[in-house]
Order: sequence, then structure tokens, then C-alpha cells
Amino acid sequence: QVQLVESGGGLVQVGGSLRLSCAASGSFHVINGMYWYRQAPGKQRELVSGITSSGTTNYADFVKGRFTVSLNNARNTMYLQMNNLQPDDTAVYICNANVPGHTNDYWGQGTQVTVSS
Repeated sequence: QVQLVESGGGLVQVGGSLRLSCAASGSFHVINGMYWYRQAPGKQRELVSGITSSGTTNYADFVKGRFTVSLNNARNTMYLQMNNLQPDDTAVYICNANVPGHTNDYWGQGTQVTVSS
């Protein structure tokens, strides 16, 4: 089993910044990749960004140039630096991890990000 705990969410004004963290713990030796998803009220969950253990990153078009994902392999912690936040970024941000040899992905509980205009 793998536990994922997100932190760093909060209330911020338009144009502000937040840094999210996702810490992984449990029974694993390596993680294939970690990903940030978000879900706004009444909307489907969408992929925001991801990073593999080798450092390959990907971003949704709507966050390119504003968000940066990073990974501290030693601490099994993924970060999401979010700059120039906009009201449409308001959502619960949820961490996901893929572990080799494990059938299913793991999900965190999420952290709320609210951007006020």
C-alpha cells in the first residue's frame, strides 16, 4: 500500500502563487510517476501535470508557463509550484502515483485551492 498526503492548498487572490506538496509513504521501492489532477465543482477530474522518476514532465495546455512540477526522489515528494493563479484554477487538487508491480494507481485525499477575483 502507498499513502499520498497533499498539502499547501489555500485561498489566494488572482495573480497569486501557491506551492502544493504530495508526500508518498508506504510499501514501495520506486514510483514510476506522480501526477496532479484537479476537480472543480460540477466538472470532471482533469490531469494538470505529471513527472516520472527520471524527471520527464508533462503539463496540460491550460497551465503551461504558469505551473511547474518537480520531484524530490529522496523524500518521495512531488511539488507543484503554481503562479499567476486564475479563478478557473479553483479546484481540489489531487495527487496520483503509479507504482511498478501494483495493480492500481494510488490517490490522495486532495487539497483545496481557491482563487478569488
